[in-house]
Amino acid sequence: MPVFDFNSKPAEAETSKAEKTYELYYTDAREADAAHPIMLLENRTGALTHHSDGMFLTSAKGTGFTMDGESEKDAHDILKMDARFEHLVHWLGDSRIMVRLSGTVIDGNYAVYKIQETGIAVRGAKLSGENGFLQFMMKRLFQSGAPSAETIDPDEIDDADEMKLTSLQSITDYLNCAGHTLPETIRLWARRNLAVAKSAEVTPEERRHAQRALSIMLNIRWNNAPFSRIDPEEARRILDEELYGLNSVKQRILETIIQINRTHTLPAYGILLIGPAGTGKSQIAYAVARILKLAWTTLEMSSINDPEQLTGSSRIYSNAKPGLIMEAFTNAESSNLLFIINELDKATAGKGNGNPADVLLTLLDNLGFTDNYIECNVPTSGVYAIATANDKNAISAPLMSRFAVIELPDYTTEEKRVIFTKFAMPKVLNRIGLLSDEITITDDGLDAVMDIYKTTSGIRDIEQAAEHIAANALYRIEVEKIPQVVYDGAAIRTLLG
Repeated sequence: MPVFDFNSKPAEAETSKAEKTYELYYTDAREADAAHPIMLLENRTGALTHHSDGMFLTSAKGTGFTMDGESEKDAHDILKMDARFEHLVHWLGDSRIMVRLSGTVIDGNYAVYKIQETGIAVRGAKLSGENGFLQFMMKRLFQSGAPSAETIDPDEIDDADEMKLTSLQSITDYLNCAGHTLPETIRLWARRNLAVAKSAEVTPEERRHAQRALSIMLNIRWNNAPFSRIDPEEARRILDEELYGLNSVKQRILETIIQINRTHTLPAYGILLIGPAGTGKSQIAYAVARILKLAWTTLEMSSINDPEQLTGSSRIYSNAKPGLIMEAFTNAESSNLLFIINELDKATAGKGNGNPADVLLTLLDNLGFTDNYIECNVPTSGVYAIATANDKNAISAPLMSRFAVIELPDYTTEEKRVIFTKFAMPKVLNRIGLLSDEITITDDGLDAVMDIYKTTSGIRDIEQAAEHIAANALYRIEVEKIPQVVYDGAAIRTLLG
């Protein structure tokens, strides 16, 4: 029989108008089970079984659960509850939403580890009261950390939303149930914007912008778990998969990010990869995203010549919208995000409106970023940056100081030979369905490839050469019905020269 250790302590603030029967316990568990339930219900009659349908009492009447067909006087008291779910349970009760509890009976009590919606009893067709929305809120609550003992007064929140806008109803319900999981700055910002979105004293345009901004911000997970440990062997394997050689570069990257294993936070400095075009800078960036298990986005600085592209436009304009940085958070739906900043040396002033590089400084300092459209200081402690550049002399000193600078040397001819034969050509053959015994490149043919591209930097040219050779071979096999195509030095020079 499992032994419960809820680390319970009485709540320091009442959150219902009736006497509260339960104690809160505080946990960071990411899912519920019999040993770590969402709540513990009194079950002296044994009526609660594996699946039990019913509804929670309204907060004005008490803190319990009544099964379908039971009267409220027979309600099963809530004895203990995960503090993260307190507001959600009150919302379910106040909204009179029928639910199905899944749990297990232990020592005469009922440990609940799952809550699903089955229907709405009283309040009518409340569009946000659907199981999908309920599971969305529960997932966010599980992803949040344990709240402090100070709870939010539910009287602060206007629960009686009469507007027939589904998104506004959902926003109201979300703030009611899970608003306490948000960073304080965002929670207060959301309350203000919700008031604007519901106000009859502002223009329809202002209401629309406020509603849109709320939708953007509340769909982002702001309280994520600490960063997990990095397995050095797995990290090295991922780097080796992406590019051949450059062992000193890989070692420097691992040294930069391995501090996560001790701090469980991101490194203080991003990574700046400097080297000739085609040396694998972007592949390294994508590999680091895999190692850190972060969602990633790219900022192409060569196409950004106005800071407003990054910071968004003010809501005073009818066509206002968030900037690229805020859009990245929105697309990732997470505040933990890797920014791959390509061609950082191209982040220069343009159009006389300021320098995009100055915007990057605010993002990289991890002190918070403000988008002109959202108008809220966005936490950036979960942001990490990997930048690429060809010319470090074109990067300002303040921007350079935010990175651990790693310079990539060009590949030697021998390294290019290995990359062509062991990586580039097999990859192309596999992709287009060409068998290895259908194409042969002789030693002097390989020498010819290396000679043709001996003055080019990086490996893009030899990768394109592999594409050209394989495509030519497939064409000759399919059209000329040749069983095998052999490329010697003369054939390579004729094809590629």
